[in-house]
Amino acid sequence: MNIVVQPQKGEYKILFLDNLTVVAVGIAQVEATAKGYRPGQYRLRWGTKRQFRHTPSKELVVSLRKGSVYLTGKDEAFEGFLQDFQIPYTITDVCRICLMEDRVTPLNKKNSVRYTTGERICFDCARRELRRELATMGKVGKGAVGHLEELLRTLRDMEKVLASVQPEKVRISATLFDRLEAHPVQKTQEIVELPLPAEFVDAAGVEKLMPVQQMAVDAGLLHGKHLLIVSATASGKTFIGEMAGLKNYREGRGHCLFLVPLVALAVQKYQRFEERYGEIAGVGLLVGQARINIPENRPAGDRNIRAPLVVGTYEGVDHFIRTGGVLPPVGTVVIDEVQMLTDPDRGHRLDGLIARLKYLYPGAQFLYLSATIGVPTVLAKKLHATLVRYDDRPVPLERYLIFLEHKQKIPTIKRLCTQEYAKVSSKGYHGQTIIFTHSRARTHVIADALGPGYAAYHAGLTSQEKREIEARFLSGKIKAVVTTAALGAGVDFPASQVIFDSLAMGISWLSVQEFSQMAGRAGRPDFHDLGKVVVLAEPGASYSRASGTTEEEVAMKLLKGEMEEVAPEHDLEQSSEEYVANAVVCRGRLADLELINRTMVGSMEPVLDTLLEKGLVAREEEKIVLSPLARVMAEHFIGVERLLEIRELAKKVDDPLEIVADLSLAEMEKRKEREREKRKGK
Repeated sequence: MNIVVQPQKGEYKILFLDNLTVVAVGIAQVEATAKGYRPGQYRLRWGTKRQFRHTPSKELVVSLRKGSVYLTGKDEAFEGFLQDFQIPYTITDVCRICLMEDRVTPLNKKNSVRYTTGERICFDCARRELRRELATMGKVGKGAVGHLEELLRTLRDMEKVLASVQPEKVRISATLFDRLEAHPVQKTQEIVELPLPAEFVDAAGVEKLMPVQQMAVDAGLLHGKHLLIVSATASGKTFIGEMAGLKNYREGRGHCLFLVPLVALAVQKYQRFEERYGEIAGVGLLVGQARINIPENRPAGDRNIRAPLVVGTYEGVDHFIRTGGVLPPVGTVVIDEVQMLTDPDRGHRLDGLIARLKYLYPGAQFLYLSATIGVPTVLAKKLHATLVRYDDRPVPLERYLIFLEHKQKIPTIKRLCTQEYAKVSSKGYHGQTIIFTHSRARTHVIADALGPGYAAYHAGLTSQEKREIEARFLSGKIKAVVTTAALGAGVDFPASQVIFDSLAMGISWLSVQEFSQMAGRAGRPDFHDLGKVVVLAEPGASYSRASGTTEEEVAMKLLKGEMEEVAPEHDLEQSSEEYVANAVVCRGRLADLELINRTMVGSMEPVLDTLLEKGLVAREEEKIVLSPLARVMAEHFIGVERLLEIRELAKKVDDPLEIVADLSLAEMEKRKEREREKRKGK
């Protein structure tokens, strides 16, 4: 029989084991006498009995001599007693918490967990202790608990795991979720070896291709091939478009359109292209008009649509051609952030724009750029493009997951930003941070609380305000910008760290694609040695009463999830908007209209009968004739349902602002309904 002895305060707990099953428990005392250490009072209980009975101490001595004795720690008195009675013993390491529950679990490196300084316990007890700690935080989802238990199994250190729920007590390094390594150095060509115009090579400021650029060249970039480029942020995708666009222009195949989703990003690209290529090719800017026409809202750029290289927003270029505008011959179309095809509000417009540009410029080379695309082979086939996929990152990326209460978020953000800014990379740049949150109001709350050195940045600022913040960030004068998730694919802030204050965009949770796009903005090879992504998840938190999931559960899905295939389904409202826009571009020719509709990636609802029924279009032989109201639909980016709502409201309400307010409420309800349908689908 094995006998385990655990020293306690003033006495000893003795467990008698048959294999590892406890069959009896004793409580003994040891007294110091003139003859040495001797057994004192001794009590014993057997099996499942609760009552201890007093037992002669000589029975303890007999039992110890018959069994194999193990002490759970050094103890002068009991060791002296065993030595005086010539009873052999061994010092062993067992789980203290198990002993408290009359169990014995021997510890080794494989099954033990560091519990406190100097103490280890078994994994099962550590897991229970972890669950007790999480219970104090309130509702914690199964996904988060599972992640922390897996982290405990991997790290074998309770303090490191608890750093995920008590970030103010432990270093951030203890909360590492995973690490994505940088790519190995690959052999690539120098650009002087490529068939590029000499003046472009001189102006580009690039000596050697990056890996994804080499892959694009090998796939036929410089021979007019349509390409879908999927590669991490800062891996060199923009230069791929520059090479093809300027080469095609200098060789007489037409001008270059470089399209992006946001005005701020368009202005930034315009300024960089103007600085780099202004002397060899003019650069123009084509973006939508601001709602309020004041000087500080006007983009800083030349609205020269006949420039060899035109940077535009999707809607800016789309509005131009929807209203009958004619661009010069186009030889290259670059669609940056093409994953926007999956955007529920804007995806149908990008889809339609691509189809309309293909119709207008059938001989142009189309290049589609993205850092995050689900099942890119399928999208490449739909776009009739060759896929160039480069999965490695230019710098390693570490991802951290911290569970914490809402009130802890801002202090934690400030600590993380301060620590990051104090680090200087081997390239000589301070670490800077992009903080993503769910609303414009929250950006100001966080920035104001963080104090000097931080700035809120969102689409509601004037162009001048945004340019000032961009300049301060690029010059290293601010530690962080606080922005909305809507700008995740936006302005190029070279940040080493990305922090998620929330995992929602408005009241809707981020998709895996959106999250990956935003997280990928951490770490730039020209600036940093390492990128960091920190997710701050509040257990039990949600941004909508209708949501059935909580923030920590969403965090696990986003960190472990896979992106879905790009297969948008355009509803009646969206389909009718694109139908009339397509009709404008092809001047209503039915055969051409059907061609453009078939070219779109997403599936469209049949809308012609509805448009005919409402008198918005008429059919004359093989042509669709648009009414003035249908042209309003195309020009103002609205579909048939919204147009009819406006028409009905105009009959009842005189105040235009009241009409706008009613329309906004209706749109909000529709978005909520789409979100509910999306959750049902999942």
